[in-house]
Amino acid sequence: MSVLFETIELTKHFSIGKGQTVHAVDQVSLAIAEKEIVGLVGESGSGKSTFGMTALGLHDKTSGKVKFKGEDLPQKYQSRDFQKMATSMQMIFQDPYSSLNPRMTVGEIIGEGLKLHSSQSGTSIRERVAHWLEQVGLHPDHMSRYPHEFSGGQRQRIGIARALILEPEFVVCDEPISALDVSVQAQVVNLLGDLKEKMGLTLLFIAHDLSMVRYVSDRMAVMYLGSVVELGPADDVYFQPRHPYTEILVNSNPEPDPATEKQRTSTTIQGEIPSPVNVPQGCRFASRCPRVMEICREQTPSLIPLKELDRQVACHLY
Repeated sequence: MSVLFETIELTKHFSIGKGQTVHAVDQVSLAIAEKEIVGLVGESGSGKSTFGMTALGLHDKTSGKVKFKGEDLPQKYQSRDFQKMATSMQMIFQDPYSSLNPRMTVGEIIGEGLKLHSSQSGTSIRERVAHWLEQVGLHPDHMSRYPHEFSGGQRQRIGIARALILEPEFVVCDEPISALDVSVQAQVVNLLGDLKEKMGLTLLFIAHDLSMVRYVSDRMAVMYLGSVVELGPADDVYFQPRHPYTEILVNSNPEPDPATEKQRTSTTIQGEIPSPVNVPQGCRFASRCPRVMEICREQTPSLIPLKELDRQVACHLY
């Protein structure tokens, strides 16, 4: 299966004045095949969302490359670049409340992409909007309503319709369920799965719920303090984690069965995630790792392949 979307040593730093720099994303290389779902997990502040936004050009890259269908994308996006790429790559945002313009109707929000990036008539656009409202489980009559009239789950469905009406090939889902009630999360995830199969989509699914990411993804990448520390098939990473950070993340994930959860020994990560302004020398997880060695504090481990097929880990234990 050919690679559709790829980042090569993608780096994004933010200058915050007084000579200080936030190392949000550092040299992340990730290849995503056609029709594949790759889940990106990690604690809040690990750089997941920044990686997704930088990959799509919503943040200018500090360094590195982004490729789509083997073609290098611009270092800095201009308006014409967004015009060219909009029908191929889209994003579903995290917050369904702030990502929808409260002054626009649902029909205007969903149809805006077609209005900007196609030559379709107003009637044709309304027909497509009605079609996509049905595709995401809403009613065409909702077209004339405003975002405040809908629940969080319904708003996220509107956001999904807005992203997919242009029929893109690659979609970044930036924590699309984190702001939703637990009862609604599974509905949205199942909707994305159904649409992925219908449209042959390729997805980067960003989230912090490992069990949900395992459920929806083909492969899982684990990110810590701006770097990927483990990558592999989702089930393998979840049930047989190789990096100590991944292992603790999995063990700290609550079990849905109360009886199982009561008997389980939960593990929590000690300490706080280091500042991305003052990134520690060596392994970035060393200050919190229960298996830390001297070399961990001195040398930064590279993401290397393991003997298992399609497994990579950045740890001096291997």
